[in-house]
Amino acid sequence: MRAADSDRAAVAEQLLRALNEGRLDLAEYEDRLQRVYAAKTYGDLNSGGLLDDLPGTVPVGQAQVVPVDGGAGPGLVPGPDGRYPGATRRWLAETWNGYLGVVTMVVTIWAITSLVSAQWLYFWPIWVAGPWGAVLLLNTVRGLASGEPQRWAGRRAAKRQAKVDKRNHRRAEQAEEGEPA
Repeated sequence: MRAADSDRAAVAEQLLRALNEGRLDLAEYEDRLQRVYAAKTYGDLNSGGLLDDLPGTVPVGQAQVVPVDGGAGPGLVPGPDGRYPGATRRWLAETWNGYLGVVTMVVTIWAITSLVSAQWLYFWPIWVAGPWGAVLLLNTVRGLASGEPQRWAGRRAAKRQAKVDKRNHRRAEQAEEGEPA
């Protein structure tokens, strides 16, 4: 069965958590992250040692990545006060994830070219990381101050619910026609 973007994002989030805990180094994180986003099926996400050696994950032999209904993912359910617990953490991860991957990649390229030339070259990745990081930092501060993570979570939850409703409607139509769901 083909994996959805939200499934790949859930595995990527576990890898980011492992990186932040110091369980993975940057090179290993980048390698695994590339394999996650290249995965086409649940089997691809379950195989290849992506999460096998990390605590809090199930070994591949016992694991089955479960499809997530839509983009909200598990945990983006409003609490009793109407706010989405964990929305800020997820919003920050989504906001900064692409930046971290690209910066890791350009620093790695710089490091390899410096090693091959046997001298430290001009640190050109600063021209990628600096301006982009400054813009992201400003957007992050502005978003946190304006409550953007909660609005983002609300949009994701609404999109997820729309997909569930559409699927349920399609199943009801199939049941009326006598087709298996």
